[in-house]
Amino acid sequence: MVLKRSKPKKHVVRTFRQLITYLQPKSPITEQYRNIRTNIQFAAVDGDIHSIVVTSSTPGEGKTTTAANLGVVFAQQGKQVIVVDADFRRPTLHTMFRSENTFGLTTVLAKQATLAKCILQTEVENLKFLPSGAIPPNPAELLGSKTMDDVMAQLKETFDIIILDTPPLLAVTDAQVLSNKCDGTVLVVRSGKADKDSVLKVKAQLTNARAKLLGVVLNAKAEETTPYYYYSDRE
Repeated sequence: MVLKRSKPKKHVVRTFRQLITYLQPKSPITEQYRNIRTNIQFAAVDGDIHSIVVTSSTPGEGKTTTAANLGVVFAQQGKQVIVVDADFRRPTLHTMFRSENTFGLTTVLAKQATLAKCILQTEVENLKFLPSGAIPPNPAELLGSKTMDDVMAQLKETFDIIILDTPPLLAVTDAQVLSNKCDGTVLVVRSGKADKDSVLKVKAQLTNARAKLLGVVLNAKAEETTPYYYYSDRE
């Protein structure tokens, strides 16, 4: 799936830093996210997809924006959805959902709070959000722990779709660890930023982790005929 853009316009840029699928449900970009949702559902030929890791090869490719907007379009379909900020290195999902990041997944993994107390309701119907919480000294160990397995099991009991935003694959091993625990992985590649060798290396890492690669989202692809611009200035 290709997310396309034209030259940025200031008033559009401000909007695309947020949840375009929620703010502009009839926009061409929102329709592209719906297409990604449909492709993910078609990828589930051997069983339902309940948990999805969203990652990239390097920072700045738009994985966080993609994770958040995928959460919205699945929720708009009537599914109970939770988006989890599992990027313990540079958590930013809470800024998109306009929430605090004091308590979250790390708080639960450290057994300092229950999962129910850390899950937040968003402005979007059927969509909830679990912030990352405080940045820990041992992210990969926490994500690979038995406690994380227990958290995932609890989430699967409550939600139809779990979407996890994770760090870039070439930087750290966190996404590989989580990909092995989830039903599928979506790789976000920014046009003009990621090179072929990096993408192939990432694909090999996912294969070694026995992850199921659902597909690749080509982000920020230029197109002259659309007045929209897919914008992401952060991860």
